[in-house]
Formats: sequence, C-alpha cells, structure tokens
Amino acid sequence: MDNNYKSLFLLDKDITYLNHGSFGACPKPIFDNLVYWQKKLEQDPIKHLEFDIYNYSIASREALSHYVHCDKDDIVFFPNPSTALNTIIKSLDLRSNDEILTTNHEYGALDKTWNFICKKTGAKYIKTDIKLPLLSENDFTNSIIKNVTKNTKIIFLSHITSSTGLIFPIERVCDFARENNILCIIDGAHVPGHIPLNINKINPDVYVGACHKWMCAPKGTSFLYAKKEIQDQIDPLVVSWGYESDTPSHSKFLDYHQWQGTNDYSAYLTMPATIDFLKKYNWINVSKKCRENNLMARKMINNFLDKEPISDNKFIGQMSSIELDCKDIMGLRLQLYKRFKIQVPIFEWEDKTFLRISMQAYNDISDVDKLISALKKLVKFIK
Repeated sequence: MDNNYKSLFLLDKDITYLNHGSFGACPKPIFDNLVYWQKKLEQDPIKHLEFDIYNYSIASREALSHYVHCDKDDIVFFPNPSTALNTIIKSLDLRSNDEILTTNHEYGALDKTWNFICKKTGAKYIKTDIKLPLLSENDFTNSIIKNVTKNTKIIFLSHITSSTGLIFPIERVCDFARENNILCIIDGAHVPGHIPLNINKINPDVYVGACHKWMCAPKGTSFLYAKKEIQDQIDPLVVSWGYESDTPSHSKFLDYHQWQGTNDYSAYLTMPATIDFLKKYNWINVSKKCRENNLMARKMINNFLDKEPISDNKFIGQMSSIELDCKDIMGLRLQLYKRFKIQVPIFEWEDKTFLRISMQAYNDISDVDKLISALKKLVKFIK
C-alpha cells in the first residue's frame, strides 16, 4: 500500500511491523475517538458510568451488528475472544464422556480452557488432525464429520487459525452441527475486518470475534454473539450488578454480561467511528490488495526458504504461516528485532516451526524484501 495509509497509523516508523495479526494497530482517527470517550468519562464519571453508558452502548452494538450481520441484542462486548469464550465454556453443562470435537490448529489459550473444563467435568477434548497442505474444502469438512460420535456435544472451530493462518471453510460443518443437534462454537478472532463476515448466514450457536485485530479498533475490543435460544443458559463470568438486576432491561443476556461495575467502556464505544473509518477508506478494497501482497510475500519467502506453501491460495487472507528450519526461535526473533527492527512472530506448532507474516494497509512488498534480506544475514539461525 502507499504512504497515505501508513501515515494514518500510530506505529513507530522505524519498525517494520509484520505482526498485525497478534494485537492489530489502531489508526489515529479511531484512537482520537477512544480519547474522546475517555475524556467524556472523566468529565462526569457518575453520569457516564451509571446512566449514559448503556445508552451509548446501544449505538455501538447496533453499528457492529450491521457490520457482522446479526441482531444487536445478540452481541455483547468483551475485552478479548478468550474471555468471551471462557464465559461460554464455563457455562456448559458438560458431563463425563461428553466430547468436544475440534482441530489441531486451535489457539493455545483456548486449548488450555477446554482442557481445564474437561478436567472438571470428565468431558473429552478431541482434536481432529487437519493435515497440511490444506488443498480441499471437502477434505476439511469430511475430516471433522467423520470424527463425530454419539457423544459429540460440541464442535469448536477457528474461522481463521492463529497458528497456521488458514481460513477454514466452516459453513458446511455449522450446517451439519445444526442438523444433528450439536452445539457449534466458532472462534472468529481474526475474522472481522479481514474477510467478510455474515453471522446470520453461517448460523452458529456461538461466534466470537476481535475488533482490535483486523478492524483496527482500540485494544481490548471484542464481542460475543449467542443465539437467542441459548442465551439464558450462559452464566456471567463475573457476577455483578446485572445479575438478577433491580432494574432489568428487555434482555437478561445483556444484563448479565454487560453490567460489570467500574469497567471503562471507551474502547467499545468507538465501534461507530471504527466502522465509519473502514467505510471512508474503502477497507474492502484495502483488504483485497493486502491479500494480493500476502500471497506474493508468501511465495517470495517460501522460495527463499525452499519450502512449499501449507495450503491452496483460497484458504489464505492477509496472514500467512511459512515453515522454516530454526533451532533457536527466540534468538532469531530477537535478532530480527534488535538488528533489523522487524517485528514478526516465530513459533512452534506441532513438530514444525513457523514464521507468520501479516499484511495490512501500512505494509508493502518492500517490507518483505527487508525481512528476506535480514534472514539472509541471519542464515546461521535457519540452516
């Protein structure tokens, strides 16, 4: 992309930032709107927190609901997807030998959450091995469905995986789950602002997404969607004033999960400004260009490392994981940052090591050239 986009962001101009996927990056106009709401809070904390905040939040939920295509009363804000999913997972009535079917590509913190609840309940967390390279939607769908048993109570999937950066074709699995009375929970942390999202069309029971990643909202802005049919089954993660409220709203779901005492809602209230920003700069086209750059970057880095891509292009958006041989992951990562000011994640997944690149509006192919040039100078780490 061009410098006009780079100038919109607050990122240090001396750093080559190829890690948007971890925590995003917030543009100046959206950050200014965050500060506006924080100042509004400080000008009259009682009025803001006790009276106005929930009216303001309606506009935020409404803006977000239009963006992700669902009812505004079916979403509540959370600081991150892990907290939202903990709320769901700890509310489930799981029993001994109940099975949660998932894949070996899920986010590590959520693996830990499921393992925690399985130890408590005796349920089993079953990982389907989605083999690489991923080339076929049918192969993905069939791999999941063939592992369903009479004990399968939940299917839990990432829409876009954190470790491998793959866009999983989840729609048919969601259809299967619905037809077979299996609860379908989707971790869409990387989806909003990355690829088009229509929750009503996917029709899962639960969907969580991060707005502070590819939507570029302020840090700590995520959401939980739950179908109306299951909302009464979801307990608050923290019991606070919304539980059995003295002044209940029309929705117990909103009361239970929205009223959390002295919680700064400023980041949540930036949703209208965030979505206006994305519309103003035609972010759909920006994302398309970033995807093109990502596919080019993936090819360049794979060629340099003499590696094959881990999937067909159709499973790739603005983020790619690329296999490399490295026995000192932390050493390589520190050298890339200290010597070359390149911020890029390198990590182990299963028996492989991956370098994961993200291409956002402020990136261009020259950033990839810098990475490859640096890797050439650090060849002792990758050979």
